[in-house]
Amino acid sequence: MDSKKLRRILEERLKQSHRSFKFDRERDELRIENEQSGKGITVSLPGIVAKWHEKKEKAIDEVIYYAEEALSVMGADHSLAAQEKNVFPVIRSTSFPKEAAEEVPFFIDKHTAETNIYYALDLGKTYRLIDEQLMRKEGWTKEHIREIAQFNLRSLKTDVKTDEVAGNKFYFLNTNDGYDASRILNDKFLKEMFERAEGEMTVSVPHGDVLIVGDIRNETGYDVLAQMTMSFFTSGHVPITALSFLYEEGKLEPIFIMAKNRTVGREDE
Repeated sequence: MDSKKLRRILEERLKQSHRSFKFDRERDELRIENEQSGKGITVSLPGIVAKWHEKKEKAIDEVIYYAEEALSVMGADHSLAAQEKNVFPVIRSTSFPKEAAEEVPFFIDKHTAETNIYYALDLGKTYRLIDEQLMRKEGWTKEHIREIAQFNLRSLKTDVKTDEVAGNKFYFLNTNDGYDASRILNDKFLKEMFERAEGEMTVSVPHGDVLIVGDIRNETGYDVLAQMTMSFFTSGHVPITALSFLYEEGKLEPIFIMAKNRTVGREDE
């Protein structure tokens, strides 16, 4: 599989009478647009090719699914006021796009040196990131969106699965509701996990559909954590960061982990 072949497959499977395709050869990106609204999505091909070598056709099926869901809601009239219960914060990497395709800035809050907070209107099978244009149309302030999103986030389940490796405990939150990584913003949940920890507590959000809490009780735990987060990071549909965070006194501090059981540095937020 290469970008040229992948491009042909995506164009064939996403083809509809009202859609057009634009290929950016320099960036190796394919844009799919609705000709009636002028709105669309841009897909980076190299990342999908890499996933294809690991997941084969499943990697392409995932892209098709998310593309169809995203394109189906573009141009629709969305109301925040009518759907307050469906507004949630979402964690994304700092390299994630800062504006919509129409060059309208998203509403973004800084989180850590590795992550930013976006805000989304959940539409069922997909979501729309809240941008400044939608905020002006609805007359919503940033403070109001933050308040509503945090309230809704606290209503989400925080059930975790536990695994123990070399004397270290790891807790996995993976509900696949689209907001697993967002639980890193739930202060009550993090404080409860901190009280359970016997060693140093770490929090990882390698991609959007998982959150990992580590109770690191010995040096081997850091090696396990590094390998685990990198594996999740490379396999996730929406990668966030392969770095983990130390959690203490309500604060998250990104850490760098080297092999041979060494934590070699911490990055200030």
